[in-house]
Amino acid sequence: MLRSLKNLVWKNMKTKKQGLFIILSSPSGAGKTTLAKKLLKNNKNIELSISYTTRKKRPLEKNNKDYNFVSEEEFEKLKKKKYFIEWAKVFNNYYGTSLIKVEKINNKGKDVLFDIDWQGSRKIKKKLGKNVVSIFILPPSKKELIKRLKKRAQDPDHIVKQRLSFYKMELSHWKDYKYVLINKNLSDTVKKIKNIIEAERYENFVPVKSLTKQKIKAIYEAKRIAIQKKNLILKKIRSL
Repeated sequence: MLRSLKNLVWKNMKTKKQGLFIILSSPSGAGKTTLAKKLLKNNKNIELSISYTTRKKRPLEKNNKDYNFVSEEEFEKLKKKKYFIEWAKVFNNYYGTSLIKVEKINNKGKDVLFDIDWQGSRKIKKKLGKNVVSIFILPPSKKELIKRLKKRAQDPDHIVKQRLSFYKMELSHWKDYKYVLINKNLSDTVKKIKNIIEAERYENFVPVKSLTKQKIKAIYEAKRIAIQKKNLILKKIRSL
């Protein structure tokens, strides 16, 4: 199945029907799911890869829209059938990405958006490689992260505490990503992600001769953000 997806990507490249594999990751509460929803709004070129999970549904979540909620028994059956392109255990619950559904989105020539953690990101990059755009989202501060986790009030206190206990470990994987953004202002962060996606499309799919000044400017801006993580972001990480 994985080979068929790689062949499909190659076929789409030859027919100019291409899409990116966009990964959004962050520590719990940094805002990646909210950012994903904002990116998907009024954007027909991006489609979300809806993960499977064994965790309990939160009050405001909808099955088959936010996640595909399944039992551990169902998840294990799908895992044995090699249904997932990646899967991981996070906070005592299983999460997995459907290979078939990723194929369907890619077959439309659309960008596939993954709302996954560092474990899933590592596997996606290893298995797909080409055209993968990885973005790590940071909270402006640990204080703000705690505030956001408590404000959303969709998890019991012991789960919130558990998520906070893994904060430093999740944070340590920021170096694995091409881009790192601080989500201080939601609108500004969404705008930066859109710029990154636009630049990656130009750089990966548009012939050099066809690049306009505007497109080249977008590529340089994305590269500036990527370079920024090596200095400014490093200082920020140390303060979190």
